[in-house]
Order: sequence, then structure tokens, then C-alpha cells
Amino acid sequence: MRLHLKQRKLARSLPNHTVTHHTMKNLSRQLSISLVCIFTIVQSLTAQEPKAGKPKQFIYVLRLVPRLQVDSAWTKEDNAVLERHFVRFQEAAKSGQLILAGRTSEPGDKTFGIAIFEASDEDAARKFMREDPAVVGGLMTAELHPFAVALQRKNP
Repeated sequence: MRLHLKQRKLARSLPNHTVTHHTMKNLSRQLSISLVCIFTIVQSLTAQEPKAGKPKQFIYVLRLVPRLQVDSAWTKEDNAVLERHFVRFQEAAKSGQLILAGRTSEPGDKTFGIAIFEASDEDAARKFMREDPAVVGGLMTAELHPFAVALQRKNP
């Protein structure tokens, strides 16, 4: 009913033209198709634009080297390197680069750690991982993966 009222108003606004119901349906259909096409093109262009400045997320998995899988094998030097590793993560968390870091509580070769962080691209992410003092110091191996945090608990 409402559409017919709009069509009549449109017909009245065109006094020198005869507008039939069939003509209005065709015009309406053409307008709808045009709008869908425009919307699709705009969405496509927006999706193709690189989002400059928005960092990407990555995760790297850290594993102890075999010689350190037994607690008694750790030296003072190893503990100093581990402290530098932790301080670096604290600094990255304060700057907003590090989203989350932690490790499992399993013994020996089952234990591993993760670091979820942001970087501008994969090269920057790989650099961040390779410069980890625990990796540089030979305490841990690291494996990088692209990542996307889907859900995150809000801090209380």
C-alpha cells in the first residue's frame, strides 16, 4: 500500500509524462540494481585498500632446548638470560606491543611458552621473535605463526 502512494506522488510530480505501474516497477528494479552495483563496487574498493598503520597479530611458540628440560641443568648465566627475556616482555607489554605471554606448567619436553604480539608485518614480527634474549641466548627455540585474537576477556 505504501509503495503505491509513493508511486502516485512520483507520478504527480511528473505532470507531462504518463507513468504506468509497469514503468514504475521497471524504474524501481533499475534503481535497486544500480544501488546494489554501487554498494558492491564501494565494498570491493574498501576491501582492497591497505589498512595503513594497523598492526597485525602474531604468536610465537617457545620451547626449551633439551639441555634445559631438567631444572638442575640451569646455570647462573641461563637464569640471567631468562631474566632479560622476562624484562623484554614486560617492556613490550607496557608499550602495547605484547598482548599476552605465558607458559605451560608441564615438566620437561612437554612445556612450552607463547607470546602473542602485534607487529607491522611478518618481517617485523620475525625480528621481534629472533631478538628475544631467550632465543639469542640459546635457551629456547621459537616458531612464528600469523595469529588473530578473536575474543579477549576485559580486565576487571
